Amino acid sequence: MNSIAYYTPEGLKKLKDELEYLESIERPKASQAIADARDKGDLSENAEYDAAKEAQGMLEMKISKLKEIVATARVIDETQLDTSKVLILSTVKIKNLSNNMILTYKLVADSEADLKSGKLSVNSPFGKGLLGNKIGDVVDITVPNGTIKVEILDITR
Repeated sequence: MNSIAYYTPEGLKKLKDELEYLESIERPKASQAIADARDKGDLSENAEYDAAKEAQGMLEMKISKLKEIVATARVIDETQLDTSKVLILSTVKIKNLSNNMILTYKLVADSEADLKSGKLSVNSPFGKGLLGNKIGDVVDITVPNGTIKVEILDITR
């Protein structure tokens, strides 16, 4: 992986909290499940043991991935960002020109994206389409359903 990902302070804290939970709570549970299954007898025919070992492997992969993400993560100081164009952590007010619907999204890192709360990934087709544009720009954004034409009404932090 080794690519830098940018996060808000809250987003990075959430990742670190999840990592701590997996290491301090879930890892001991997985070890205990393996020990309990081992105590049940012959390991060659013990499906419970195999399942516990597989679950532990998946958990360790997840922990490893989170550690890598946290190690390469950078926190963005929103006060230092340019508000003249759409960047990560920009809050963008747009108007869909096909139905005149006005929407507001905040562009965030993949792991912080949550469409229900108006947080859109900068790596999504829609997020990529908005990046770098300025207030008043009319942008054609290619999405899986086709192309959407939007006008950028406002950019804030």
